[in-house]
Amino acid sequence: MFCSDMTFDATINPVAYEGGEAVFIDTEYDTWNMDPVALEKAFELYPDVRLVVMAHLYGTPGKIRELQDVCSRHNALLVEDAAESFGATYRGIQTGMFGTESIISFNGNKIVTGSSGGMLLTDSEEDAHKARKWSTQSRENAPWYQHEELGFNYRMSNIVAGVIRGQLPYLEEHRLQKKAIYERYREGLKDLPVRMNPYDAEASEPNFWLSCLLIDRDAMCRQVRGEQDALYIPEHGKSCPTEILEAIASIHAEGRPIWKPMHMQPIYRMHPFVTANGSGRARSNAYIDEGRCPDVGADIFERGLCLPSDNKMTPDQQDRIIEVIHRCFA
Repeated sequence: MFCSDMTFDATINPVAYEGGEAVFIDTEYDTWNMDPVALEKAFELYPDVRLVVMAHLYGTPGKIRELQDVCSRHNALLVEDAAESFGATYRGIQTGMFGTESIISFNGNKIVTGSSGGMLLTDSEEDAHKARKWSTQSRENAPWYQHEELGFNYRMSNIVAGVIRGQLPYLEEHRLQKKAIYERYREGLKDLPVRMNPYDAEASEPNFWLSCLLIDRDAMCRQVRGEQDALYIPEHGKSCPTEILEAIASIHAEGRPIWKPMHMQPIYRMHPFVTANGSGRARSNAYIDEGRCPDVGADIFERGLCLPSDNKMTPDQQDRIIEVIHRCFA
């Protein structure tokens, strides 16, 4: 199966659960999502694949129509991981409406949450009934406990469902709060050599789940990351994700590194990985001119970070974070 490379591993692990092999598709700079050019290249390399799993990163819609077109040309189904993008739209249509099957997450950090659980979205009544059956240990329609296939305990509780239903009317309010946070960061950091996570304003409206920034390449101080630790050398006028995250943590706010691409993860490191220029492997440092970098996801991971984005954050608290980031470049 072809899968987004830059995502949380919850997108990928179900492939392994079912005995499949994930082939990771590199990211593009415009939206930080699956690259349609790389996906087309992947079908040239693996013409028998018939399933694509793509994720909308940090609430920003990917180039979903282009990805749909590639899948259609190769008779492949599309699973849309809209876990992070509930409420985001692409050309006026909400994400989660484009896949053959799609999913939404209600994990504790999402824009609408029940602390856990999620939704499966499908136009197929047969698939919906099958998912319900599997999620309740595959009980057959019999007066006793009859089981004819493997089942799972994947249903959410009624209490969680009630919490989620109570929040649904406030989805757009939450999205606008998140957008205000994004815009405040963009305005407050505009004099620094950084850029916010991008989106196509003409085609999409993100839910702005997480506000992220990408440090300009020539403004990066030296940084190296191991499997669990990172080191950097402070340099006047420059910074790096590690330094900024440490500075944010010092005022008791929480930022995060960008999702580490799946093809760089120890558990999936030997899996195939396809870029727009052909197959490739991750490097510890991906400083190559933007547009020609064969490992786009690795580059974004190297230079990017997720900023505190809780919609309960006050403007004064956010201004303090912006001030701390400025000091990192001083």
